Amino acid sequence: MADPSEAGFSPADPDVPFVERARGGDATAFRTLVERHHARAFALAWRLTGDRDDAEEVAQDAFVRAWRALPAFRAEAAFATWLHRIVTRVALDRRAQAAARRGREVGVGDADLEAAAADASGEGEGGDRVTARARAALLAGLSEAQRTAVSLHYLEDRPVLEVAQAMGLPENTVKTHLARARAAMREAFLRGEARTRGAIEA
Repeated sequence: MADPSEAGFSPADPDVPFVERARGGDATAFRTLVERHHARAFALAWRLTGDRDDAEEVAQDAFVRAWRALPAFRAEAAFATWLHRIVTRVALDRRAQAAARRGREVGVGDADLEAAAADASGEGEGGDRVTARARAALLAGLSEAQRTAVSLHYLEDRPVLEVAQAMGLPENTVKTHLARARAAMREAFLRGEARTRGAIEA
């Protein structure tokens, strides 16, 4: 078996022993990787597709693709980042297909980006939680690239570098997507506030 350091693995990556064995065809080791990462892969897929059933299929498809591609994995990034890149690609492909057969609720963004991110940890401004419906609508109103960047950076708590690796984009491009998403959410928030005030005054 190859020395993990020669293959580019970081000793700090706890998945290294399982990845090395799985690359050699050890299905049990790969099953361990699936168990370790399924919950986060599913959560990411759900945020990107907006549908629980689609998310489960995306996660399963991503793990199948990861198993097939594992022999060529050279660990330029951690296994988790590499897997999230696969989940992202599969989810965006499925989302594009789903958009053609059903409409999505857009424009109900009565919360800003920071509040949506806080909801992931159970805390919202003033102690109020953003509802799952509001968060889903918030993300649905973004472009695919913005939605992916927001999901990975704010809701998955991934640093910009890892988001860039997962999306296959330069870091500056990811920062641009995040900045535009924040601006869009602020605008949606102000529109929502104006609608609320108008309803009260009427």
